[in-house]
Amino acid sequence: MQNALMGILLQCNKAITRCSRKITGRYYSTGAAKPELTSIRYKIQRGPYATVTDADVRFFESLLGSSHLITDPDECEHYNIDFAKTVRGASKLVLKPTSTEEVCAILKYCNEQRLAVCPQSGNTGLVGGSNPIFDEIVISLKLMNKILDTNELTGILTCEAGCILQDLDNHLSTVDLMMPLDLGAKGSCLIGGCVSTNAGGLRLLRYGNLHGNILGIEAVKANGDIVDALNTLKKNNTGYHLKHIFIGSEGTLGIITKVAIQCPPLPKAKNVAFLGLASFDKVLKTYFLAKHHLGEILSSCEMMDRLSIDVSINNLGMKNPLTSREDGHEFYMIIETSGSHLVHDEEKLSSFVEKAINGDLIEDGTMTNESKKLDTIWALRERISEGVLREGYVFKYDISLPLLSFYNVIEVLRKQIRDPRIIRISGYGHLGDGNLHVQVSIPEYYEDVAAQLEPFIFEYVSKCQGSISAEHGIGFKKTKYLHLSRSSSEIQMMYDLKKMMDPNGILNPYKLLEPIIEKL
Repeated sequence: MQNALMGILLQCNKAITRCSRKITGRYYSTGAAKPELTSIRYKIQRGPYATVTDADVRFFESLLGSSHLITDPDECEHYNIDFAKTVRGASKLVLKPTSTEEVCAILKYCNEQRLAVCPQSGNTGLVGGSNPIFDEIVISLKLMNKILDTNELTGILTCEAGCILQDLDNHLSTVDLMMPLDLGAKGSCLIGGCVSTNAGGLRLLRYGNLHGNILGIEAVKANGDIVDALNTLKKNNTGYHLKHIFIGSEGTLGIITKVAIQCPPLPKAKNVAFLGLASFDKVLKTYFLAKHHLGEILSSCEMMDRLSIDVSINNLGMKNPLTSREDGHEFYMIIETSGSHLVHDEEKLSSFVEKAINGDLIEDGTMTNESKKLDTIWALRERISEGVLREGYVFKYDISLPLLSFYNVIEVLRKQIRDPRIIRISGYGHLGDGNLHVQVSIPEYYEDVAAQLEPFIFEYVSKCQGSISAEHGIGFKKTKYLHLSRSSSEIQMMYDLKKMMDPNGILNPYKLLEPIIEKL
């Protein structure tokens, strides 16, 4: 047993391909063809909005300057199509404001002219929420990327909505702080989009969701009015907390332009254990053991099944650090600790792994605190979304489930859908907060495969008392299924808020509350 323990605690010293965690661009599926127009594929009827005219273009050009306006069809396609090439709009105009005042002027004009708009951040979502459906004007926030204030004493960062998450993290590290949010797409996603979708990420287990970390917000309503809720107090119990209206509203109630974020101290010690397991039951038992044994230093607990890890290994040429079995393991876990004392944390993690071995929970594993190896291990998990796109089209579902039902949905799908065209049905995600990412890969989009998956998967999740969306929002793709996770009274209140804040329905139409026009 001692020899086995020593072997499992050895850090992986073999040369393994280093892959940076920073995702700097968009990843598209290998097919060169554009996806079918969303309006045609999903048979959507255009709302009663005006069409952009030459006079409108001239107005925006006088407001922003020609360099901050895109009308070239080829350039517009980058904003019309999502990163996974699953949706495609037909916008002929992209605006790139550089200030809140310009956003105000844009929305005031669009509201008066009844021109629909589609706010867009990094375009890294899964549900088509940041892409136009028809010819909505795309408002890109990428040029609003200033860091406005960093309060080292209180740990509060104030910035514009167009700041890239990775850039914010790099900036904060210079003053021993970090972002409470960490995503695989951190090199391209923008903080405004993260807040608009209430993104969760890899370390929600430790730092909580954005409703708790966002102290203040500045947003612009449909009529151009500014909502200044950019308060930086940790405790401000005065009336309605209006910031929460915009967190998770997906650009349907207003466009977020600035945020104030509570940032935790940068950990002085970080350790990762990469584990191979034989069954999901043992995954659950290992997570339970980690929570109780690692306690306050546990910062992340991720689960990947064999087919998910195969994506990174086979499609991206990465190496599996665990080589004790040629055929790999049925399940893998990444358990990360973050603390202030390296030796103490290392001892706790080693003790945890020893208990897991003695309890016959894990088959193999490796631990490390070296930054290069940390990055490589995390890349195996974070680049799954990139690798799966190389197989063709992928149906991706971001769902929350009670832990006892967490992996059942994958097994049920494999039994329910036995279509020979399906390449893989796999699952991975944030075990620590019940967030599972389901991937169903096929060579190209097939409508009959989509019909087999939806609404079956959403109805199954609802029966398990889960949520049809964990961290990517409802967007366009899940509007028909909102009722499976929200009561009728909640949905009606959402419509009431939409009608009050955007009576003409110009903000991100066809999203979240589809069909919105008939309800207004």
